[in-house]
Amino acid sequence: MKLVTIESIPGQELEALEVVRGTIVYSKNFGRDFMAGMKTLVGGEIKGYTEMLNEARAIATKRMVDNAEALGADAVVGLRYASSSVMQGAAEVICYGTAVKFK
Repeated sequence: MKLVTIESIPGQELEALEVVRGTIVYSKNFGRDFMAGMKTLVGGEIKGYTEMLNEARAIATKRMVDNAEALGADAVVGLRYASSSVMQGAAEVICYGTAVKFK
């Protein structure tokens, strides 16, 4: 499955199918939360959160690809990610784009 952030694929004629998405609400565990709180005292990257969001993006992407494959898509164009805080200690990550077939 080809995934691109641009709206077209050079050299390909595309037929748009529909918007596809993958989403996950991911929470940190107490250990990560505690260590992140300690890290804010000295500054710098909070690696536990970086890892958590990378995992969440990977799961959301896989779910979006599964959705596109179920439609018979060859690619997803206009790929985007968004995230938001759902509640204390939990974030939603969504991956979305337009599923397309090559003509």
